[in-house]
Amino acid sequence: MIFMYFFETFLDIRQLSALKLPRLPPPLVGVVSQEKFEKARAYSLDKSHFHFLHAFVTIIEDTAIIVVGALPWLWEKTGGIVDKLGLDPSNEIYRTLAFLALTTIWSQVTELPFSLYSTFVIEARHGFNKQTIWLFFKDLLVSMGLMVVLGPPVVAAIIVIVQRSGPYLAIYLWAFILMLSLLLMAIYPILIAPLFNKFTPLPGGPLREKIEKLAASLRFPLKKLFVIDGSTRSSHSNAYMYGFWNSKRIVIYDTLIQQCKNEDEVVAVIAHELGHWKLNHTMYSFIAMQILTLLQFGGYTLVRNSKELFESFGFQTQPVLIGLILFQDAIMPLHHLVSFGLNLVSRAFEFQADAFASKLGYRIPLRAGLIKLQEENLSAMNTDPWYSAYHYSHPPLVERLAALDVGEKKDS
Repeated sequence: MIFMYFFETFLDIRQLSALKLPRLPPPLVGVVSQEKFEKARAYSLDKSHFHFLHAFVTIIEDTAIIVVGALPWLWEKTGGIVDKLGLDPSNEIYRTLAFLALTTIWSQVTELPFSLYSTFVIEARHGFNKQTIWLFFKDLLVSMGLMVVLGPPVVAAIIVIVQRSGPYLAIYLWAFILMLSLLLMAIYPILIAPLFNKFTPLPGGPLREKIEKLAASLRFPLKKLFVIDGSTRSSHSNAYMYGFWNSKRIVIYDTLIQQCKNEDEVVAVIAHELGHWKLNHTMYSFIAMQILTLLQFGGYTLVRNSKELFESFGFQTQPVLIGLILFQDAIMPLHHLVSFGLNLVSRAFEFQADAFASKLGYRIPLRAGLIKLQEENLSAMNTDPWYSAYHYSHPPLVERLAALDVGEKKDS
């Protein structure tokens, strides 16, 4: 854990050096205004300095929790808490829920100052934050309410599966998580997302007509086209699609429409997203995640009954949830390697989706749209190649514009 902290701090220092460069990268000279560059540079430097502090506090906190044995001490305390509630303290499900409640409260309390500073100081200083303090805490309470409603049955099911599955634990646990993921994918946009944002149908007009025409030309089963009120919380912009099989929906942030004055730029961004669908990127990513999840549960099966693993962290018993937590900690370096590999694949997918939109005739508006989004979101213009390769799931703007230009030359 400490090694990964120092490694990522090394990358952060490299990125900080890139952010301090006072000039635009040569490919963006004359493309991005100097004023926007200065604003993006200031925003990126603020976020970078804040990240150094946050990461330092986090590693100190996480290390202290392990060294002083806070987790086994807290687990022992849950027995008394459950007993005071009039429940059976020997019931692992009750104790696990009490343990999760205490650790969640702790994490919310320790992270709250950082969240408040990030939202109401850094984001506000650079003109992005649009939410009030009331809306901030309302979102926080709604999120915690969802955890209270959805968490207990999921945790109870996982414990029962682990206790009763025998040698086929990995398969049963993976199957449960798969079904849970599909269920959440189905209900999230319908029941959960509207708790945080308002979804309204995109009004009729040229923009809607162009998007519907594009979707029809690709045989994309578009059922609904929404605009989301992202501007109530932030000036950042985005667009995405969701849905199963022949019932797809496209969601556009109102900030994206406001920032891209040219409708073709918005359509080009949608063409890029549809490229992911047409090229089966979503399916490939989903399959890869399922394979990784199954392998992970397979590894957990091998160490689930390892008494030494639990004792080395100060636990005298072997609770299911604790075993999962310790296993995740033990394979942390592997997680980082896998994340790095997935980022490489994601970056390749982004280039392919850009090329797909370009071949549909949207190269110029997509190029303009990417530049506009970079400017309006004050994204970093100068990036360290090592840092971006390790952290970024999307290629930097310079690389995407270069790829579009190369694609045009090849087509010519």
